[in-house]
Amino acid sequence: MGTGGKFARRSLLGGAAAFGGALAWNWNRIPFGFVKQYWAELDREIMNPVKTPDPKSWPDTGIHAAWLGHSTVLMKIDGVTVLTDPMFSTRAGIDLFLFTIGVKRLIDPALTVKKLPPVDLILISHAHMDHLDVPSLRALESKGTRVITARETSDLFRPARWGSLRELGWNESVQAGAARVTGLEVNHWGARLRTDTHRGYNGYLVQIGSRQVLFAGDTAMTDSFGRLPGNAKPDLAIFPIGAYNPWIRYHCNPEQAWRMVNDARAEVVLPVHHQTFALSREPLAEPLERFYAAAGTADQRIGWQEIGATFHWN
Repeated sequence: MGTGGKFARRSLLGGAAAFGGALAWNWNRIPFGFVKQYWAELDREIMNPVKTPDPKSWPDTGIHAAWLGHSTVLMKIDGVTVLTDPMFSTRAGIDLFLFTIGVKRLIDPALTVKKLPPVDLILISHAHMDHLDVPSLRALESKGTRVITARETSDLFRPARWGSLRELGWNESVQAGAARVTGLEVNHWGARLRTDTHRGYNGYLVQIGSRQVLFAGDTAMTDSFGRLPGNAKPDLAIFPIGAYNPWIRYHCNPEQAWRMVNDARAEVVLPVHHQTFALSREPLAEPLERFYAAAGTADQRIGWQEIGATFHWN
């Protein structure tokens, strides 16, 4: 069953394996990858998520987080609703208005845009098309929503349609309503196409009252999470664990992700960036299996396994 609506209509001609890491720095390989993945995905149905979150039932105290797919996490932190890297389209790739050239979802989002509660704050880690999805952002536009994004990416938005739009660099902070948000250094890259290498890329530390949530965005191995501002110790850390083969220069493997979680001293980790798109060569189940193996006897600190799962922290 597809995601339907305008997201499906924008995705009639998708299928580029050369998206993600290959799109920006390996443009010459797009034709073969496009044809191969286009035909492989043309008639493939998108699976339904096993679980469906119920954000209407979440109280205004504590931290409540649901994995909607890929790097999209819906959170309610002491009453403040936060959404990370919203990706609700059928395909992630180049939006050509009538269709999208890009890779097709494996699993539908656990919630549609229409079923989301009002969102107070959206965090965009960087401009890659599986993280900054223009059709999804157009559907979410609201004067009641603040957006924080990486430096040199605001040109991809329609600023007048948001409550506020703010670019952040590393170690820069901004107050967004009740949330104090700080941009964090990560080991990735921000170019959306081959020529726009000026764009930034971030992780974020979100502080609301005494609550602290770390959203790592996309990152390869780095020691920067051992130097969080203010000696922060996050309640939750959202970390990517997939798309490392062969993109290990830009995406951490599960063992590296676990090390960085411990560097950040996070109590609980919510693994993302796997199961949703076929962006790399590792088997679909491998990232989570390796992540649990890396955690060993501390695997109770892993907050979820499936798209649609919800984690609660009081």
